Amino acid sequence: MNVLIIEDEPFAQNELKRLLAAAISEITVLDCIDSIEDSVLWFKNNKHPELVFMDIQLADGLSFEIFNEVKITSPVIFTTAFDEYAIQAFKVNSIDYLLKPIELKALKNALSKLDELKKQYRGDSSISQNQLEKLLELSKTKQDYKSRFITRIGDQIKSIKTEDIAYFFAEDNEVFISTLNNRPFIIDYSLNQLSEMLDPKYFFRINRAYYININAIHKIHKFFNSRLKIELEPASDDTILISRVKVPEFLEWMER
Repeated sequence: MNVLIIEDEPFAQNELKRLLAAAISEITVLDCIDSIEDSVLWFKNNKHPELVFMDIQLADGLSFEIFNEVKITSPVIFTTAFDEYAIQAFKVNSIDYLLKPIELKALKNALSKLDELKKQYRGDSSISQNQLEKLLELSKTKQDYKSRFITRIGDQIKSIKTEDIAYFFAEDNEVFISTLNNRPFIIDYSLNQLSEMLDPKYFFRINRAYYININAIHKIHKFFNSRLKIELEPASDDTILISRVKVPEFLEWMER
């Protein structure tokens, strides 16, 4: 069986490959891809595999966005670390999933279920537009978002209101808050975890390293290869770009 893995954490990639080798005697992992943009390019330029394992939360957004850019004809098994709304959607739509950390028994059950689904779909297990819309809606729905974050300064603990945060950024394996008055603080969350905590009405993950508040956007420039360049306030030392694939979602978010 030819398999494609879409997963942005190297450890999770290697663990899934190990489990697949234990579950199936003959398997070839064609590639491991870690972003939406690279996934879209892969599907456009390669014969689609017999099976795709797709993490829900990638470094540059939700993997469901891939389906907006390219039609995937392969069966897909989603993986997720969050046992909430997305899993409910999979159950309703008969789309299989694996909850991280993945167990060998669960993987074998998913593969067995895939065999049955293939018979029902008669070889066409692509996701319908209606299913995709439900997945996107339910995966982004969250009733309670964090109103403040705790950070430590020496032996002191400081509480920062979410509304006072201009953006979050990752640097040297640490995640920082930059407040609207340009003060940086370290927090104990990854950018992937923040996607479950921040209200998408106000916050948007523009790339692997930045999660921004809409009120922190100072200027937006067109950039090479249909990308966008973002200037933030307070200013960042980094050149902040939005990929071509992510631009439509970003512009839609700006208009909400």
